[in-house]
Amino acid sequence: MDVHQARELIDGTWSTSILPALERYIAIPNQSPAFDPQWREHGHMERAVTLVADWIRAQEIPGLTLDVLRLGERTPLICAEIAGEAAGTVLLYGHLDKQPPMEPWREGLGPWKPVREDDRLYGRGAADDGYAAFAAITAVSALKRQGRPCARCIVLIEASEESGSPDLPPYVDHLEARIGEPDLVIGLDSGCGDYERLWMTTSLRGLVTGTLSVSTLTEGVHSGAASGIVPSSFRIVRHLLGRLEDDRDGRILLPGLYAAVPVERRRQAEATARVLGQSAWIEFPFQDGTTPVTGDVVELLLNRTWRPQLEITGAGGLPPIASAGNVLRPVTAVKVSLRLPPTADARAASLLLQETLESAPPHGARVSFTAREAARGWNAPPLAPWLEASVHRASHESFGNAAGFIGEGGTIPFMAMLGERFPDAQFLITGVLGPRSNAHGPNEFLHLPTARRLTACVARVLSDHAAR
Repeated sequence: MDVHQARELIDGTWSTSILPALERYIAIPNQSPAFDPQWREHGHMERAVTLVADWIRAQEIPGLTLDVLRLGERTPLICAEIAGEAAGTVLLYGHLDKQPPMEPWREGLGPWKPVREDDRLYGRGAADDGYAAFAAITAVSALKRQGRPCARCIVLIEASEESGSPDLPPYVDHLEARIGEPDLVIGLDSGCGDYERLWMTTSLRGLVTGTLSVSTLTEGVHSGAASGIVPSSFRIVRHLLGRLEDDRDGRILLPGLYAAVPVERRRQAEATARVLGQSAWIEFPFQDGTTPVTGDVVELLLNRTWRPQLEITGAGGLPPIASAGNVLRPVTAVKVSLRLPPTADARAASLLLQETLESAPPHGARVSFTAREAARGWNAPPLAPWLEASVHRASHESFGNAAGFIGEGGTIPFMAMLGERFPDAQFLITGVLGPRSNAHGPNEFLHLPTARRLTACVARVLSDHAAR
């Protein structure tokens, strides 16, 4: 592969074609079905799918076949197949559905308002991960236009990832014969430790979510009359969560939610800690005076990749402060989000969580835990020598530094499913979600130089795969 020619083509495509398309994409509020149950009626998902599919067709890549699949009432799936000249099959993955707005954004920004500031493109979904379809197709195009051989490529862009990918397995089943047995999977929905190198994701955490609800009354009553007689539903919620988490340091108390950290993953965390240093935690918008849970960067990295962690992401039964009267409320509900080690059994963890929270409720309160999601994590298979050499080569060519290896704290259910279906495949899971990019939160941005360089890295890996 002619690196300079490829980079010129990729940079030109990003500047003249991808960026305008991404700005139009940002403006579409195509929230994932979990956040927009009326997505069909609203039509935003269809607009986003049409935008991406039309852009792919316009690239006029030789040997391209593109289909927009619709199975029943499921969200659409874009499947682009590009004939190859070399042996093997490469499966490239991304998604185009979005998280909700998460207001407020900084003044001048908004979730559906594309704004360019220096090297950043702000707006919901550009980095997580609307860029993926454009980057994958452009990487393949860079090889095709040079006449360089490439394996057959299948690009899948789904529309339900932010809802846990419930629609994707049926599509993969439907496309089983067409996909075949890929020997390389490239996923573009992950993160990066900094913007100075290609980062390869080595693991993804699993996830269990659900609603914990505690009720002690059939209706609210005056707190002056009832407090001290009627147990507080809020206090019982605190007590039940205390069964799960040590409130002093956030340590999860249930041994059944842990998994052994592989020696290689600990070694990689130590190497990554030396590269990132304090930037592993400085990237987060801490309040003045707030510190991370520990000053040991290795432990921070392992905490966010291989240890269970709890967060309460929502609450019910609590009125806004402005309208909160002196009432002992009848019910308190919280949404529980429990991240799991990559190799933990998510369904077993969900059952353990339910048993822990529902058993022997204090004061005989009505307690229920309704599980919503139980997503498996993923641990990458051993790296083939050709791929390890390729990612370092790609990183040096595009970033000037060796590649980095890092576990991610997020969950991509598709990766666990693919790892199980294709145990002999190699995996390059990477992405552009780096420091302050703030996926799922306000002020999400795409770091444009990283996106362009990552596209060139994918082209290099595709070229090396064909020559392996």
